[in-house]
This record gives sequence, structure tokens and C-alpha cells, in this order.
Amino acid sequence: MDFKSKTQKKKEATYLQEIGERLVNLSTEQIKGIDLPEEMYDAVRFAKTIKSHEAYRRHMQYIGSLMRKIDPVPVQEALDGIEQGYYKNTLSFKEIEKWRDGLIAGNETLIEEILGKCHDADRKQIEKLVQRARKEKEHKTPPGASRALFRYLRDIRAGQDDR
Repeated sequence: MDFKSKTQKKKEATYLQEIGERLVNLSTEQIKGIDLPEEMYDAVRFAKTIKSHEAYRRHMQYIGSLMRKIDPVPVQEALDGIEQGYYKNTLSFKEIEKWRDGLIAGNETLIEEILGKCHDADRKQIEKLVQRARKEKEHKTPPGASRALFRYLRDIRAGQDDR
């Protein structure tokens, strides 16, 4: 029989409660993608509706107690996967913004970089969108072409990520 100190038991309870809080912070669609017992799923959904701070705190303790009844490892792995996906999406978004801004600013070497990374990219389409975006910037009109360039870069980048 393993002996656990009171401190160790509290750390484990806190850890499980933190996993529960991470679950509550997910969207309903993301939660559905995680294999949770029905009671746990209902408790997480209910926690999203609680307005009172004290009631929320008590409910999070309840979720922590439910977490003790299930294996937390698959839940932890699913949460890590969701958060890593978010991190990768953020990095991709920032790279696409950098490409768009660089192209509009006149960095012609970026086109070669984009064509090297994204094989579905069409040089003429990129040049046409960049030219329209530059004209918009010169005339200080709303950024429709700039947004179209971003969408095009995002789509070709997403096509490359799918491979």
C-alpha cells in the first residue's frame, strides 16, 4: 500500500481541479471531442452557466472530485492536443500576416519563399492581389484586397498543412 502525505493528496486534488478548469474553458465542440463520462460532461457544461463566484468555486471542487473517479491521463493528453493545435494555428496566422505585410511593403523575395513552401500557390494570383492591396494602401481605401490576399495565403498554407 502506497502512503501519500496530506500535502501530496492536496497537490493531486489541485492538479485534477486545474484539469477540470481547463475543460470548462474549452468550447462545447471541443469538449464533445474528449471522451468524458456523461456525469463529467454535464458538470463541465453546467459550470459554464454559473455566475456566482463562490458557487463556481464549489462546483470546480465538485469537478475535481469527479476527476478523481476517472483516469486523467487521456483527458490531459486531449487538452494538450487542443492547446498545441491552438498554438500552431497562432503561429501559422502570424506567419501569414508577416507574408502579407512583407508583400505589400515590396519584399519580392517573399514570393519565392511562399512558392517554395506552398506548391499550390499561383505567382500571378499573388502578384495581382499584392498590386491591388498596394493601390488600396496608396489611396487609403478599405482593405478589401489586403484581406483577399490574406485569405489566399491562408488557403494555400492550409492546403500545404493538409499534406
